[in-house]
Amino acid sequence: MSDLILDRVQAPLRRRRRITLPPVGASLALLFLAALLLAALFPELFTHVDPLAIVPRDAFQAPSWAHWLGTDQSGRDIFARTIHGARQSLLIGVAATALSMTIAISLGLLGGLGGARVDRAVGWLLEVLFAFPSLILALLFVAVFGSGVGTLIVATGLGGAPGYARMVRGQVLAVRNAGYIEAARALGHPTSRIVLRQLLPNAMRPLVVTMTMGVGQAIVWASALSFLGLGARPPAPEWGTMLSMGRDFIASAWWLTFFPGLFIVLTTLATTVTGRFIQQRLEGRQA
Repeated sequence: MSDLILDRVQAPLRRRRRITLPPVGASLALLFLAALLLAALFPELFTHVDPLAIVPRDAFQAPSWAHWLGTDQSGRDIFARTIHGARQSLLIGVAATALSMTIAISLGLLGGLGGARVDRAVGWLLEVLFAFPSLILALLFVAVFGSGVGTLIVATGLGGAPGYARMVRGQVLAVRNAGYIEAARALGHPTSRIVLRQLLPNAMRPLVVTMTMGVGQAIVWASALSFLGLGARPPAPEWGTMLSMGRDFIASAWWLTFFPGLFIVLTTLATTVTGRFIQQRLEGRQA
């Protein structure tokens, strides 16, 4: 009898221990993202080399103990540039995702709660945005505002907004007639309070995973635009710009493009694995 009671007491503790311990893949992804965040905030913890310092005699040096990731055509240290580039790349990814979600939440709530006519108008606008290529949008912004990080953030954010808006609208339509929403209305709660306290948190919970993975996707899109010369101006230590500057030397100096591309891939993979882990945690909590 005592053993049965002891098992009942210890079972929740064992179950909680299994839930709280992340798998190896998620642990590595979180560790990489934490190191990347440290590099973005405090790059001097990893290197004291100036990423813009030109040393012509050290040009095109292969990876070595003196230069871990080699040097570029002007003798700039690739490791220092990659570490310092984490700040701009993460800033672009997070800011573009935040802009996309801000637009998506506004359009999704408007379409989900504004009535049939407003919903049709929002749907028409989303279809137009879907049909407008992101690259053409980026070219339009560059033509009007000039190339730069701000233009890159806006172009990437607007390019991702339609997809997020469609998901937000679907979640709002699924949640707005839920029992707890009807109960809040029956109790006489104001509409603003219902939206902010009940509808929006429950509609946004499944999108947390999408937002996490969206950061990596935004970094890929921004790097692609920078590769085409639509992003940060050279010699800025931004990963996409580094790819663009090294593309003419792929055959003779592979490290100029390999290591920035590797960091882009690892960051995207880490955000995807982290998003999947968050999804599993949320599903386990809901279960």
